[in-house]
Amino acid sequence: QVQLAESGGGLVQAGGSLRLSCAASGRTFGNYAMGWFRQVPGKEREFVTAIRYSGRTTVYADSVKGRFTISRDNAKNTVYLEMSSLKPEDTAVYYCAAAYSYTVPREQKDYDYWGQGTQVTVSS
Repeated sequence: QVQLAESGGGLVQAGGSLRLSCAASGRTFGNYAMGWFRQVPGKEREFVTAIRYSGRTTVYADSVKGRFTISRDNAKNTVYLEMSSLKPEDTAVYYCAAAYSYTVPREQKDYDYWGQGTQVTVSS
């Protein structure tokens, strides 16, 4: 089992920045690819970004490319999501997820564990 806990969400103005953290506990964090997804009420949860277990490979959704940065600190069992140039359309509940995989999955079905989510609201 892997337990995930997101933090760092909140209210920010458009153009601002925010950093989300996801702390993991349980099995060896370094064996898992980590991803961030987001969901708006009434819509499907969508992929945002993911990072390989080693941290050497990252992938991003086109909508956030160049604005968001994913990173991880395996010594601290934590993955981060740095968000900048935020837009109102980035408003969502953000979830981190762990996948026992050597790749960087984009599909929800490939992730084994999920956090409870943290709300990010971007005001215009």
